[in-house]
Amino acid sequence: RAARRSRGGREVDAGRARGCGGFADLGADMIDIADTIGTGTPRATQAAFEAALKVVPIGRLSAHFHDTYGMAVANAYAALEMGVSTFHASVAGMGGCPYAKGATGNVATEDLLYLFRGLGIETGVDLDTVVDVGQWISGILGRKSSSRVGNALAAKRADAAAKVAA
Repeated sequence: RAARRSRGGREVDAGRARGCGGFADLGADMIDIADTIGTGTPRATQAAFEAALKVVPIGRLSAHFHDTYGMAVANAYAALEMGVSTFHASVAGMGGCPYAKGATGNVATEDLLYLFRGLGIETGVDLDTVVDVGQWISGILGRKSSSRVGNALAAKRADAAAKVAA
């Protein structure tokens, strides 16, 4: 069987990495390396990208992480360290995985924007506006946002507004 163990202990199947090359050969602009059930770790993420990089250049790879185990931002950072510059995310961490019980939504856009801001990476996306949208849509849906950053910034704003009103 063509697989190796990553330092994180998860198998990375070399056949799947070769499959990435096949999609590229078919003309796919981007090949998405995804953890759709949210169980990945940073080392497993890097091992997956190392395998894919053997057959696809970094500029054609993107990353997609769910946050079931709270590792999506850490996995995004691990992918970023590998040279990935395209990430999938969703406002307020919405989404899910229909075939994995308990899987949560995508990594929250707000959380990635905060990471990138902290690293000095300019995205051209306004974090405050995304926080507003995340809080708004979460209210419409009657649920709390899954974004830790969005919830923290919203609470900070509410506290500052309450102090001004007092």
